[in-house]
Amino acid sequence: MKSERSKLPVILILVILLSTGVTACTKKDKPKPEEPGPGNSVKSWVTTGDRAQLLAAGREISFISSVPAGQAVLRIDTAITYQEVEGYGAALTGSSAWLINRKLTPQTRQALLNELFDPEAGIGISYLRLTMGASDFSLSDFTYNDLPAGQTDFGLNNFSLSQDRDDVIPVMKEILQISPDLSILGSPWSPPAWMKTNGKLAGGKLKTDCYPVYAEYFVRYIRAMAEEGITIDAVTIQNEPLHFTANYPCMQMQAGEQLQFIKNNLGPVFAAEGISTRIITYDHNWDRPDYPITILDDPDARQYVAGSAFHAYAGDVSAMGTVHQAHPDKALYFTEISGGAWATDFAGNLMWNMRNIFIGTARNWSKNALLWNLALDENYGPQNNGCNNCRGVITINSVTGEITRNEEYYAIAHFSKFVRPGARRISGNLPQSAGDAGVVAFQNADGSKVLIAANYSGDAVGFAVEQGPQIFTVNLPATSVTSFVWK
Repeated sequence: MKSERSKLPVILILVILLSTGVTACTKKDKPKPEEPGPGNSVKSWVTTGDRAQLLAAGREISFISSVPAGQAVLRIDTAITYQEVEGYGAALTGSSAWLINRKLTPQTRQALLNELFDPEAGIGISYLRLTMGASDFSLSDFTYNDLPAGQTDFGLNNFSLSQDRDDVIPVMKEILQISPDLSILGSPWSPPAWMKTNGKLAGGKLKTDCYPVYAEYFVRYIRAMAEEGITIDAVTIQNEPLHFTANYPCMQMQAGEQLQFIKNNLGPVFAAEGISTRIITYDHNWDRPDYPITILDDPDARQYVAGSAFHAYAGDVSAMGTVHQAHPDKALYFTEISGGAWATDFAGNLMWNMRNIFIGTARNWSKNALLWNLALDENYGPQNNGCNNCRGVITINSVTGEITRNEEYYAIAHFSKFVRPGARRISGNLPQSAGDAGVVAFQNADGSKVLIAANYSGDAVGFAVEQGPQIFTVNLPATSVTSFVWK
């Protein structure tokens, strides 16, 4: 009897379902949720101005079928493409290389270099700037052809990379083991003193009769580094050619002088010698876009020039856009800015770097973004008669070997780890209704999409992202930067 009574409720439920037109279905027949487009989810990494999150992996964001009503929409169009990315990073100065090579144990050095240059295990720095000879962050003044006063060497018989072999070349070789496709830019602070009008490394100009030998000096550098297994992808002619009153190696080179050197010497010599290293002009602040335009306006000089490089110590990032408008077929590069003790607010520095250096330069056609010293010590050095309070991307304590990752580290990381060389900037504009935020979008060569969004305000910001059939919503914490990646 008990078994017969237990069947009654089941029969009764079936009768009710049939009589009301509701049919039962098995688990196998249950409809699947609607999938709005290809791909599974969006991954995110966030850094907040209060340091509560530092390149921290956020929750994965699911795609949705439609934009929520009333929400601001960022539309990304992969069919509209802009410049190709070459990489993100900093300068491996003599000081940086010395600290990494001399103040860390081999195990710590290897771990640090893996963290800096491996995109999977670390942040994937993909572009470095090297100083051709000494800079204001070297252990001493030197070039690759130093001679006693009054002597000359037009045959460059005494050319030598000997001082770079102490630290720069060994560290570079270790880096290239981790990142063999790393791009490298070489920039001189001064020619050898015997080539200059004042006979000194600081100040002066390049003697006109030394234009040919200085062009050959570049060739020797590129070939000597190649013999060490280090490919110099590009060179600038002169670091900060309009800043020539410093106490460290520097030189005045006006636009007309650089034009003549490129047109009559460096360009033809590179062509004759089969040097594929690209020539980049200017390498100074945003406040003088007329300088590179003057050179690019010359039809004979421009044939040898790949593009123009900028620093951010004066002027506005829009200057790079001005040069692009004048010469859209020539590349743009951002090659130097430093943080320092004059600006110690983590949040403010992070936001400034996003607005101007990383998002700002990318949206003004830059193919890269490089900060200044990759590493400095706890006393902002070693210094060579230059900036006495510049901050490195990382700080290496010269006594303990302790490593501190500064705000510049995280600014680089939000781009270098996710936007890989060969990526293309793609269309993506955030409406003003979304609040005080900045964005830039890319598509990597593997098809993955990257959106970097910075919330400059003190309040959280939310908006929807629409890329083809894929839609997702984001909420940016106050004063933060987030990198979003999806297929």
